[in-house]
Amino acid sequence: MYEILRKETLSDAVKLMVVSAPAVARKAQPGQFVIVRTDEYGERIPLTIADFDAEAGTITIILQEAGKSTLQMGRMQQGEAFATFTGPLGHPTEIACFGTVVCVGGGVGIAPVYPIARALRDAGNAVISIIGARNRELLFWEDRMRDVSDELIVCTDDGSYGRKSLVTGPLKEILEQRRHEIARIWAIGPAIMMKFVSLTTEPYGVATIVSLNTIMIDGTGMCGGCRVVLEEGAQFVCVDGPEFDGHKVDWDILLARQRFYQEEERAAIRRWEHICRLQHAAAEGG
Repeated sequence: MYEILRKETLSDAVKLMVVSAPAVARKAQPGQFVIVRTDEYGERIPLTIADFDAEAGTITIILQEAGKSTLQMGRMQQGEAFATFTGPLGHPTEIACFGTVVCVGGGVGIAPVYPIARALRDAGNAVISIIGARNRELLFWEDRMRDVSDELIVCTDDGSYGRKSLVTGPLKEILEQRRHEIARIWAIGPAIMMKFVSLTTEPYGVATIVSLNTIMIDGTGMCGGCRVVLEEGAQFVCVDGPEFDGHKVDWDILLARQRFYQEEERAAIRRWEHICRLQHAAAEGG
C-alpha cells in the first residue's frame, strides 16, 4: 500500500498528494508518470510525476477532479493509501545544456513542467517559464517556478492575476524578439493549449516538446488505448512517450479521442454519487 503522507488543496478541484513510494522515487526522472488505483476495484489513472525525492522515498502527484476516479481520489485523506502506484513509466525528458529554453505550463500542467524546468536549469540552461490558468484561483506553484526560472511570466485568461493573456501571447512575443536565442520549448497542459502552443511555434522552426496525457489502461503498450497519430504514423503514449514533437501530432484526432467516453464518464459519476448518498443515508440511519 502507498500511503498519502501529505495532502494539500490547491484549488476547489486540484489536489496535491505526497505519496510514500520508495521504489518509484529511486528511479523517477522528470517527464515520467505513474499509474494509480484508489483500491482493488479502481480505474487505472495515469498522473505525471510533479516532484520526487529519492532520499525520502516520496512522489508528489497533482490531480484535477474531473471524472469519477479523480473525484474519488480527491476525497482521500492523509494517512489513507493507494492500492497500487506503478512507475516510473514512460521516457524521461531529454535533459542537456541547449542554451535558452522556454517551459510553458497551463493549469494542472504547471505541476509536471516544474521538475523539467528545474532539471534544465541545473543542466546550465537559461530558463524562461510561462505559466497560466483561467483565473487566479487555479494558479499554483508560482514561487516554485520562479525559483527554477531565470524569467517567469504569469498569465490568467480573465486578467485576475498577472498578465491578461493566454500563454501563447507572451510566447509569440518572445519568439518574435528572441527567435535565435530559443533552442527548445516544452509545453504541458490541456491538449487544446498544447495544440495552439505548437501552432504558435511552428512558423519559427523551434523544436517544441509536448507531454500527452491520453486515455490509458495498462500502461505497457498492450491495449492501444493511448494511441496518438503522428506524421510518421501511430505511436503509444505509454511506451513511446509521453513526450512528443508537438509539430508532428495530429491534434484533431487526439482531441476527438479524448471525447470518446464523455457520456460513460458522466454516467459513472452519477452512479458513484448515488451510491455515496445511499451509504451516507444508511450510516446516518444506523
